[in-house]
Amino acid sequence: MSKSLPEFKYMTFDVVGTLIDFESGLKACLVEIAAEAGTTVDGEQALTLYRTARYAEDADLFPDDLVRVYLAIALKLGLPADQKYGERLRDSAKNWKGFADSAAALARLAKDYRLVAMTNARRWAFDLFEKELGNPFYATFTADDTGTEKPDPVFFEAVFAYVAAQGHSKDDILHVAQSQYHDIGISRELGLANCWIERRHAQKGYGGTIEPAEFTKPDYHFTSMAGLTDAVAAARA
Repeated sequence: MSKSLPEFKYMTFDVVGTLIDFESGLKACLVEIAAEAGTTVDGEQALTLYRTARYAEDADLFPDDLVRVYLAIALKLGLPADQKYGERLRDSAKNWKGFADSAAALARLAKDYRLVAMTNARRWAFDLFEKELGNPFYATFTADDTGTEKPDPVFFEAVFAYVAAQGHSKDDILHVAQSQYHDIGISRELGLANCWIERRHAQKGYGGTIEPAEFTKPDYHFTSMAGLTDAVAAARA
C-alpha cells in the first residue's frame, strides 16, 4: 500500500470518464440522431464500435476526432453517414455532464489537496468540462498543452516537472482515474500512487474505454468519487 490518503499533497485527475460522464453523452447524442432517422441504437454496441474506431491509427485529438469516429461507425449502427452528424457528435461534448458526485467531491478535496487535471481532451473542451465541475483545479494539463495523450509517459512527465518546480515530487501525488488503460497501468509503471474509480462497476466490459492488456491492482479502489472523499474524511478524522 502507498501512503495514507492524508499524506498526499496533490491529487491528479483524469477528467473524461472519471469526472465527466462521456459515455452517457455519446449515447444520448446517437439516440437523438437515430430517432430522427426513424431507427434505434443499442448504447453498449455503440460504445464498443466507438472504442474500436477511436483508437485507429488515423485518430485525431479528442473530442475533434468524434467527427471521424461517427463516420466510421454510423452505417454499422444503421445511422446516416453524413458529416453534419459527426460534427453534431463532436459538439455534443459541449453539453456533457459531470457524474452526480463529481463537483461536490472535488470541492471537498480541494480543501485539503492541490487538484490537477490531466485530460486527453483538447483545451476548448476541457474549459467547458472544468466549468461544469465548478472550476476546482489548481493546475490543468490538456492534450494541447502536452502534445500527446495518456498513456504516453510524456504526459505524466510534464506534470511531474510542474510539481517539481513547486518543490515537490511525484511521491506527493495520488493519481485518480477510471481508465485502467490510460491511467492506472501507466501510473504504476511510473511509480505513481493511484486510485481507481471504477465507474462501470455495475456494468460488464470497458464501455467506451479501451481494454488494458492486463489489469493493474490499484493502491486505492472506489466505485465513485464520493467513496474517495468519504475515505479521505475518515482518514483525516
